[in-house]
Amino acid sequence: MPTVGVADLADGDFLLDVREDDEWEAGHAEGALHIPISDFVARYGELTEAAPQDGRVHVICRSGGRSAQVTMYLAQQGIDAVNVDGGMQVWAAAGRPVVDDKGQPGFVL
Repeated sequence: MPTVGVADLADGDFLLDVREDDEWEAGHAEGALHIPISDFVARYGELTEAAPQDGRVHVICRSGGRSAQVTMYLAQQGIDAVNVDGGMQVWAAAGRPVVDDKGQPGFVL
C-alpha cells in the first residue's frame, strides 16, 4: 500500500481524516476533510466532491490503521490515495499544527 511520511506532506496537500468525531473535535490538521471511517461508505460522495480531480488524497487517522483501510478502498475505486504513515500521532510529534473544532490549539486523542 502506498504511504507517505508526514515530513513529505506539503502545505496545501489534500488531507482526509477518517477518525471518529470525538478525535476530530479534540484536534486535527487545519483544512483537512473529516469523514469518520464508520460513515465513510455512506458519505463517500463528500470526498468525490471535495477532492482535487487530478490530485492525491492523503488519508490520516490516529496511528495509520484505519487510514490504511480507507486508502485500500480508495485505490480500489481508482483514486490516487496514500496512507499517512504514523497518522496524527506523528503529525503532532513533528510539530505540525493541530487545532480543535473551534480553531484553537488542539491535541491528538
